[in-house]
Amino acid sequence: MTNNIKKTNYSALITLTTVFFFWGFVAASNTILIGLFKDKFDLQQWQSQLVEFAFYTAYFVGSLIYFLKSTLGSDPLHKYGAKKGLVGGLVISAIGAIGFVPAAELGSFWLMLISLFVVGLGFSLLQIVANPYVIALGDAKTGAHRVSLAGGVNSVGTMLGPIIFNSLIFGKISGADSNLVTIASVELPYIILAISFIVLAFILSRAKLPDLNATKKDEITEDSSVEKRKSVFHYPQLVLGMIAIFVYVGVEVSIQSNLPTLMQQSNILGLKPAETAHFISLYWGSLMIGRWLQSIGVFTISGTKKIVAQFIVGSAAFALIIGSNWLMGTEVSSFFNYWPFVVLLILTLIATRDKTGITLIVFSLLGVIMMLLGMFSEGPLAVFFFVSGGLFCSIMWPCIFSLSIAGLGNHTTKGSSLLIMMIFGGAIIPPLQGFIGDLIGIHNSYIVAVFCFAYLAFFGWYVKKVLNQQGVEID
Repeated sequence: MTNNIKKTNYSALITLTTVFFFWGFVAASNTILIGLFKDKFDLQQWQSQLVEFAFYTAYFVGSLIYFLKSTLGSDPLHKYGAKKGLVGGLVISAIGAIGFVPAAELGSFWLMLISLFVVGLGFSLLQIVANPYVIALGDAKTGAHRVSLAGGVNSVGTMLGPIIFNSLIFGKISGADSNLVTIASVELPYIILAISFIVLAFILSRAKLPDLNATKKDEITEDSSVEKRKSVFHYPQLVLGMIAIFVYVGVEVSIQSNLPTLMQQSNILGLKPAETAHFISLYWGSLMIGRWLQSIGVFTISGTKKIVAQFIVGSAAFALIIGSNWLMGTEVSSFFNYWPFVVLLILTLIATRDKTGITLIVFSLLGVIMMLLGMFSEGPLAVFFFVSGGLFCSIMWPCIFSLSIAGLGNHTTKGSSLLIMMIFGGAIIPPLQGFIGDLIGIHNSYIVAVFCFAYLAFFGWYVKKVLNQQGVEID
């Protein structure tokens, strides 16, 4: 694929990563709401997963609106610019966050879901803008690495979100005294979020971001050697990629959103909801580790230096997870038993040598293995097997996204909106697993994750062949 923007625009990239941080922070914090709402509103497992349904359905609705608008009229981002899109998304999310205040005062589960939907609606616009923007800020062949770099910052947010939200809601209250917590406890964290969104929107409105519309689209996204097709749906890599994004986001969210209920089982850990946040933090921190490691590819180092850098960065990210949880007063000694999983991740990344398709296939197969091992294990080991799903999900978003939009040319923006639309998988698969968990037990319900990872392995294998046939170079 040709790309005239060879040098990465690091100043613009750094500015954009702040957006990635906030949507990670909120998405991961939803898990704390799940446990709280299930307890206070006396919900079944599948009903508690409506928190994820509301949040991720917003991505589908927002992306659908954008796609229809760009198809039937003019592309809004081409008309108004990417920066205004980012600012607008943050303002919408701020409105949703402040909506938690009246919802909590009324004690309404449904109003809270609506507020969360509005937050997600703003995030859908942010996602449509930010992901192709990050890819376009440098050489196309390192686009996946830049998305991983931004995703690494996103994962700092996902790692910190659960423990900070848990602290703001439950405070120093132990699990035994969690009945003292009320629904009104959600007001403070969402007021803080609303203020943060507005402040960030103001900063971005003043920031100097390049106008990508000023550069010819063909120079950024289109390979002139690739056959141009009339419809975006004529590209099999995009169609299969839409399913892959649906499945990937679904399994990424579902593994951890059903984890608190699993950890309450006496044969697993026997914990109460307020006592599970550190394991959710470890899960999202696992994604941070993988994304930090893959983002090393942005920098011009190779060979032994790169291997050394991977071990240093992986160790630093793992230390950050332990340190953050320790500072929040969590007992983290058991986390050291998770280190072998991190080493396995590093060795796997070294073995796959930054090959996008191969990396996706191998990581998906490891995801299948870890889920199966978790299903046939008990105690802390079972939890670590399931949590390690975060390690092997960590690199999948940039791989799937890059493979899916490769060779789309001037259909890239529409393709991006369709891919973001399929974040809807995060709304469907967690309740599906919850429903199956109500039928066959929460432990056995992780068979859903096994099938999800299996499809992702198929996608990586098949689309690599499709792109080779189209003459599109991705690795």
